[in-house]
Amino acid sequence: MDASIIIRTYNEAKWLPSALEAVSNQIASDLQYEVVVVDSGSTDSTLEIAKRYDCRIVHIDKSEFTFGRSLNIGCDAASGRNLVFISGHCIPDSQRWLTNLVVPLDGGVCSYVYGRQYGQDGKTKFSEEMLFRKYYPEESSIPQDGFFCNNACAAIPKSIWKANPFDETVTGLEDMVLAKRLVLAGLKIGYVASAPVVHIHEENWSQVKMRYEREAIALQEIMPEVHVQFIDFVRYTFAGIFHDWSHAVTRNVFWRSFVGVIMFRFLQYWGTYRGNNDHRKISRLKKERYFYPR
Repeated sequence: MDASIIIRTYNEAKWLPSALEAVSNQIASDLQYEVVVVDSGSTDSTLEIAKRYDCRIVHIDKSEFTFGRSLNIGCDAASGRNLVFISGHCIPDSQRWLTNLVVPLDGGVCSYVYGRQYGQDGKTKFSEEMLFRKYYPEESSIPQDGFFCNNACAAIPKSIWKANPFDETVTGLEDMVLAKRLVLAGLKIGYVASAPVVHIHEENWSQVKMRYEREAIALQEIMPEVHVQFIDFVRYTFAGIFHDWSHAVTRNVFWRSFVGVIMFRFLQYWGTYRGNNDHRKISRLKKERYFYPR
């Protein structure tokens, strides 16, 4: 088997059919691939959809879930030479997505790669789209400098993963934790703009804040030298708001995006500030809030 596409799911029935349909329509005649779904206790029709598309399904119990552990379970069950990751709410947006994503791995240029992400037209929060544009540009970087990476669309050889499994303790950014470890070992990370996905975040405002808080907690392990002070929260919030407003004006969506930009940037940086300054031991209840997908 050339590739195993591993999808973490929890109640992903809304977008999973589109994701699996895009996977099944890949132009990859020279690649043999399978789909492995790692489910965290879905109560909607996620599992029925996965079965309809002949996915192999593995399960992780709610009490055992972490982002890294769920991926390790999927990787262990996979039989592909390359392990490919997409989220259950990410839809490949090219019929050459799979082929383009794994080429740098098979060529030995990179040991871990990630693809381009952008939002859904007219539905993605405006500030979220600005972040996609910042971190996922139109041009590839193979290999890139640094260890930024994102498992919403990524791939790694199984041999590299076996020697470097995902950290099962972090509250997020398990991709960057692994990428930093690989870079320090002299390996390369690559960004493949020609392997795009539509990343659909349908979070409420509380979930936006929680996402950035748990990622900031994880970032303490990756970059312990980074400390976000209250003045940074204020400065970044205002800078982010005015940056997004200026772009909204040029796209004639200023009034439509006005309040959403304020809410997103405030909660993004408030969550970042709280997470970066949270040095407490995470209680079991809070662990469930951070780790368990909702």
